[in-house]
Amino acid sequence: MSDIPVKNHSDWFRDPDSGSLSCSNKTEYDNYMRGYIAEQKEKEEFQTLQNDVSALKSELGDIKTLLLTLVQKNS
Repeated sequence: MSDIPVKNHSDWFRDPDSGSLSCSNKTEYDNYMRGYIAEQKEKEEFQTLQNDVSALKSELGDIKTLLLTLVQKNS
């Protein structure tokens, strides 16, 4: 069976059996992969920032608890 052309993408084809995509234009494929890798890196950086913010919130809660304990002991 032959590959099916992807609509609006002249160099991309879909394998009808597996559903996988293939590109006959190496430059277009390289551009796609650069964009994909950049998007994945951005998602990873965002997740790292979310984790950092969560850790900071937790540490601030711990500091608040310690300060309240110190104030209560001095009262």
